[in-house]
Amino acid sequence: MSGGTGGGRGDGDGRGGTGGKSGADAYRSRPPSDAPPPADEHPSSEFAVPDGIAPPEAVEEDQPTSEFAVPDGVVERVQQEQEGSAFATPATYRTRSSPAAFTPSDGLPKVVLTKDAPWQDRMRAMLRMPVGERPVPEVVQRHDETGPAVPRVLDLTLRIGELLLAGGEGAEDVEAAMFAISRSYGLDRCEPTVTFTLLSITYQPSLVDDPVTANRTVRRRGTDYTRLAAVFRLVHDISTPDTEVSLEEAYRRLAEIRRNRHPFPGWALTVAAGLLAGSASVLVGGGFLVFAAAAVSAMLGDRLAWLCAGRGLPEFYQFVAAATAPAAMGVALSLSPLDVRASAVITGGLFALIPGRALVAGVQDGLTGFYITAAARLLEVGYLVVGIVTGVLSVLYLGIGLGAALTPETALHPVERPEVQLLAAMGLSFCFAVLLQQDRGTVLLVTLNGGVAWSVYGALAPTAGLNPVAATAIAAGLVGLFGQMLSRYQHASALPYITAAIGPLLPGSAIYFALLSMARGQLNAGLASLSKAAALALAIAIGVNLGGEISRLFLRVPSVAGALPVPAFRRRAAKRTRGF
Repeated sequence: MSGGTGGGRGDGDGRGGTGGKSGADAYRSRPPSDAPPPADEHPSSEFAVPDGIAPPEAVEEDQPTSEFAVPDGVVERVQQEQEGSAFATPATYRTRSSPAAFTPSDGLPKVVLTKDAPWQDRMRAMLRMPVGERPVPEVVQRHDETGPAVPRVLDLTLRIGELLLAGGEGAEDVEAAMFAISRSYGLDRCEPTVTFTLLSITYQPSLVDDPVTANRTVRRRGTDYTRLAAVFRLVHDISTPDTEVSLEEAYRRLAEIRRNRHPFPGWALTVAAGLLAGSASVLVGGGFLVFAAAAVSAMLGDRLAWLCAGRGLPEFYQFVAAATAPAAMGVALSLSPLDVRASAVITGGLFALIPGRALVAGVQDGLTGFYITAAARLLEVGYLVVGIVTGVLSVLYLGIGLGAALTPETALHPVERPEVQLLAAMGLSFCFAVLLQQDRGTVLLVTLNGGVAWSVYGALAPTAGLNPVAATAIAAGLVGLFGQMLSRYQHASALPYITAAIGPLLPGSAIYFALLSMARGQLNAGLASLSKAAALALAIAIGVNLGGEISRLFLRVPSVAGALPVPAFRRRAAKRTRGF
């Protein structure tokens, strides 16, 4: 019942409150007539505890009182479910042994990159850092006030990476080049990714902006180290503060690199393949007639491979056709009355076909942590070697059936001709450089490097009696060391100074012994020789990579500003995972 305004009375004991209060509200708010006025500490709400009832115990702060609290009896189950979650703290986590979760009070140490170090080492060091620890980029190339053109910079980066990867460059150097291009044009938060056939790069302007990703597929591969060196010069000029290269200028130079013709014509490559096989045959003990036969058979095999390529056949069948011609020449000479070492002719032809370039690149990618690319490269090498084996074995089976005098015991005998073999090794490296379409200014240097490799191998294996695998690894290590030093002096890729120099060390004779033993039904001996050939090939690849890593020890690396004589910051390891 409503009370009257201005203090009127209602029914019963209720009094009408001012302002139009209801009788019930007035009754609740009015104390008894014989009671003292209410104190401040006594509640006056309907939720108050009546007199005579004990108040509940105080709720502790660490006990939840919400309806979302976990009931008693199910705590252990919830904890087990939380431990199984991907966002739960592991059971083995300990706060005392955990790293610092926040930035230390004195801040992170400033990383200063030396300007005189090659761009490969600077970019590789930053790629191995976490994104948050990378130094702020110093924009090398200028752009307008609106900032860098992100799509054009990413496209230029992918095009340069495509030329490097198609030319046989290692995945780590391709990533370093792509990072150098994007960083020089002001794109700091970039993450390049390189696989055997796919290039991708992601740029995130900030933590709140959407990332921009672009990719490019490498469909064609070619061997042109002159083009590779030109791309390296372009990357060096873009990443150098002293040289200003705009986006338009970079695109123009890249188009010129693509349009440039090869330094050596097709007929020169055919002649170089023949001379390479002839030099290899002299290296394993052949004479002038063997040299001529090996050269002619290799040139014939090269023309057959070109014919298969012109018909669109895969590279596997091209290697089968190229390996058939030297084997056929060797079988024909063994059936003839001429006193010619036919096995040296076949071995020389194998030297011209072994994919040493892809082998070194594959092992190098594996050692630097690019396992997918390394597996793909080594699988490619395996297919090409199977093609060589197919071509040679098919002819050897036919020759043995015709009565050819081909036996492993009388195949090859070492001949002590140090001067002749040294000249043959240098000639082999020279022809290999021509086949790789190297710049003419680097042909002489790689020829000398190949002579050094054979001299070291000859001094260790035949003279000192060292194991051939160990001697090959040491010689290949020196090749990698000298090649890396020459490339850094020239600010170019190391491949033109290394790949052709390892030609004299390729396991051509071991592969021939394996194939000949298999053709004669001696499977155990063939597998043993094939294992030796694989060991020699791995020794070459690992030695080249180790020589390159040793050469970097003599170069300045990123260090902490104001550090002690022993820098606190060291180059991070290349391995992406730790095995656990």
